[in-house]
Amino acid sequence: MPTRNRDLSAILPDGNEYEFWEEDCTYTQTLYVDCSNPASSDDNDGSEDAPFKTINRAAALAQPGTKVLIRGGIYRECVCPAQGGSDPAHMLCYEAYPGEDVYIRASDEVTQFEKSTGWKLRPLPEFTDRTESTDRKESASGTKHSQPAIWKHELDPDMFRGYNPFCAVNIIHDRLFIEYDKTDMTTYLNRRGCIYCDGEPLKQVPLYHLIGEEENTYWVEANGQTVHFRLKGDEDPHDHLIEVSVREQCFAPKIPFLSYIYVKGLICEHAAGGAPVPQRGAISSFRGHHWIVEDCQVNWANALAIDIGNECWHHEYIEGQLIGWSVIRGCHIRNAGVCGIAGLWSERMLIEDNVIEGTGWQKMELSWEAAGIKLHNSVNGLIRRNVFRDTFRADHLWLDCGNENTRITSNLFINGIEQREAIFIECTKEGVNLIDNNIIWNVEGRFDPAKVPAEPGSTGWYKMKEHDVVNGYGVYCEGTDRLIVAHNLIGRCRHSGYYAKPVGFRMGGLERGGTSRKAKILNNIFYDCREAAIVFPTQDNESEGNLFLCMSGGYLRVMYPAPELCLDLDTWKEFCGFDQTSDSAWFGFEVENGKVRLTERHDSPLHAPGPAKPAQVMRDPSKITKRSPVSCVPCDFAGNEHTGDVLPGPFSSWDKEIVFI
Repeated sequence: MPTRNRDLSAILPDGNEYEFWEEDCTYTQTLYVDCSNPASSDDNDGSEDAPFKTINRAAALAQPGTKVLIRGGIYRECVCPAQGGSDPAHMLCYEAYPGEDVYIRASDEVTQFEKSTGWKLRPLPEFTDRTESTDRKESASGTKHSQPAIWKHELDPDMFRGYNPFCAVNIIHDRLFIEYDKTDMTTYLNRRGCIYCDGEPLKQVPLYHLIGEEENTYWVEANGQTVHFRLKGDEDPHDHLIEVSVREQCFAPKIPFLSYIYVKGLICEHAAGGAPVPQRGAISSFRGHHWIVEDCQVNWANALAIDIGNECWHHEYIEGQLIGWSVIRGCHIRNAGVCGIAGLWSERMLIEDNVIEGTGWQKMELSWEAAGIKLHNSVNGLIRRNVFRDTFRADHLWLDCGNENTRITSNLFINGIEQREAIFIECTKEGVNLIDNNIIWNVEGRFDPAKVPAEPGSTGWYKMKEHDVVNGYGVYCEGTDRLIVAHNLIGRCRHSGYYAKPVGFRMGGLERGGTSRKAKILNNIFYDCREAAIVFPTQDNESEGNLFLCMSGGYLRVMYPAPELCLDLDTWKEFCGFDQTSDSAWFGFEVENGKVRLTERHDSPLHAPGPAKPAQVMRDPSKITKRSPVSCVPCDFAGNEHTGDVLPGPFSSWDKEIVFI
């Protein structure tokens, strides 16, 4: 492998560089696949002039050192490699032909439709309040809506080849962690099968009559053999491409532990998997190690887009088993129902330069596997330069228990919709982990506003403890010790930028409890967080060099021992000894469309009592003091080396013009 310059963005918390293992492969054989070529056949020899019709025919023959080169087209199959490579120099590669779009769809096209009849469009009498009210209004106004156009399709059993997702509900066998008393089980009990119109899914409803109330919906009969659906604008399905789910996955070995497999440039769509665990993605390593998934797209996975771990904690432990050691690079994951990338016990993972957006639409956050990325026991891992966007009711990134020497750097976490926290580090009590040079922006929180206690007048002034209803955290730690959060921009969090609590009662058989102490919150920018910038469980933590922007009230807090401390920067410095070199100021940042812009703010802090107070508020960004960079963060957001004192946050300089990300 050629000599590499030291990559500063790959320096892990222990000071060593991430252990890159990739090598240049010289492939000894190339097999060609071309579904669009009239001369293609699985009886051919797989040469360029005589390509195979299906990818699976090539997969059955490919050996270590083979490249399977796939021409553009739609392949309706689940690719099942028969074997893997042997080492980094002898990978087994599946690659899209340069410049051509290779679609692997877990759906089949259907064309036979008839009008749906014999089913009531009105609910049972005990559920008719809303419908009858609507009918009365229509009758009073003299307006009569036309009958909705609902269609029926009878599924062909021969399409399913042993797996009918319209017969299986989303939830699989492991239901241990679901809190039934808190959970709307509707989405868990929906069928895994979906109907797609022109590539986009219809919304599943649990009862037939609901199709009449909403366009772009479908309903599945009890036996999973017939579907009823309605298109937007009550259009005719004969005028559209209609596809139905028929396969669980798009690219997945049938046998576990195949390794050294390289998947490049494939577009995988419509996988009909169930809710993890087990973790079975549209693209699946099926417990293998040393995979590379590069420049791929995964669109509309029912549950999970990519799995790269041990799949399930119910598997028997194998002494010496390698788990992880894989690379996910340059992929675009859109609209995964539950999770984008998942891995159980995944060591030495490199996840870089991916875009993960729209995750979580299945609303399964209380199944505890919902996130843009969800890893367990991430050891010696590197997660860098990814974009997480518009994640819905799930975390952008969740590292669950036993994480050690993992670095999360130069990522953009933006728009957590009904999101409890952007980054969740759970039950980690060994070693050090580092979150640096990231932008975390707009964490809405997930809570019921009606449960927020009313505090009229001065009621709230004398309470001794904050209520626990409101959430929405930039970085949330639960039983995690020695975490370093440095040089980040964390803004517009509904509750707080950094929040930590101990979980002592998890110190049981698995010893997963922790104290959430010895955290280091260094050289960050906290901007306009509604409740607090930093919430420590105890004073056994460190905070220094931060910039607190547009924060009002007691935005610096220590929870224990009682009573809770709720302080501003001056009292934080005096009574806790924290942030002696830190500043507070009143100007703004905007993060939009992948760009950051410095802005002026013309409003004033809420606590300003009179005309003299606003004059004391620092409004000029050029007055912010530079400080020494954190020693374990050798570079800025763009990977440029720190060579002297730096500004707080992820950027080496601030400019009133747009900074491109």
